[in-house]
Amino acid sequence: MCAVADGATVGAMVIAPTLTRRRTAQARALLARARHEGFAVGAFNVDNFETLLGVCRAAAATSAPVLVEVSHAEVEVLGLANVRSVLDNTTAELGVEAYLNLDHAPTVDDCLAAIDAGFEFVHLDLFQRRPDATEAEVVAETRRVAAAAARSGAVVEGEQLALPGRSTVHSGDAAASGLRSTPDGARRFVEATGIDVYAAAIGNVHGRYARPAPVDLDLLASLHEAVDVPLSLHGGSGLPDDIARTAVRRGVVKININSDVRYAYRTALQRQLDANPDEYATVKLMEPVIAAVQAEVEAKIRAFGSVDMASR
Repeated sequence: MCAVADGATVGAMVIAPTLTRRRTAQARALLARARHEGFAVGAFNVDNFETLLGVCRAAAATSAPVLVEVSHAEVEVLGLANVRSVLDNTTAELGVEAYLNLDHAPTVDDCLAAIDAGFEFVHLDLFQRRPDATEAEVVAETRRVAAAAARSGAVVEGEQLALPGRSTVHSGDAAASGLRSTPDGARRFVEATGIDVYAAAIGNVHGRYARPAPVDLDLLASLHEAVDVPLSLHGGSGLPDDIARTAVRRGVVKININSDVRYAYRTALQRQLDANPDEYATVKLMEPVIAAVQAEVEAKIRAFGSVDMASR
């Protein structure tokens, strides 16, 4: 994929370079505030407009900053430009601080497309498409994204190790991942790639379980000391509040939540469908579903310490 020039058209959307630069500068300032003031920003995946609205209503109700995330499967349905426009409309209406993140992008080209579409955050996860990718390959591809992001100022998150699990509801307890970051390895990866955020591997796994995977908080503290960039924690669904708070104290500024949002949405929707078998105007069923998502996101925001942390 070729880079587009400032003011060029991507799909049906004209890139506004000045606006994008302003937003990416605000995103970087948010990470700096989170590190300095000791809170984490919730990064919430959305599947549709209802989940996006629930996340943004939660941000408005708590005066908290949030990241709205879409991964590859969601982008294929919703489209980068559409998500950008819908979030912009919603944040303008509600007056919230929210940024877009491309989550677990499988290729460099996917990241470049999101950068060109005005996303403030991009996250390359080469393992999504190439599970056997070597560290040298991951470093080289991540460096390409970091170099390309300089044209807009987008924040780049790098994933050195393949974080396991699937973002869905699982029966039983989660086993801790055997893949662990090391302080020396994390330092080398950050220096070699030029990333802005490091995805820590401390036993965390994706998905919602009866009991979440135990995470190594001592290792997290060591990673925090080893690298001079913020840390992100994936697999935050089901994470106990006290563990989340400790993770924040040990350098985490971004916690990813997907399965808990999906669970809140799906269970509330199922209740609505069961209670209203003759209603086919589904829009009339959605308000309690949106409210369920909002309640879940508000609970995470409180746990992450980001209430009243939105930029004024």
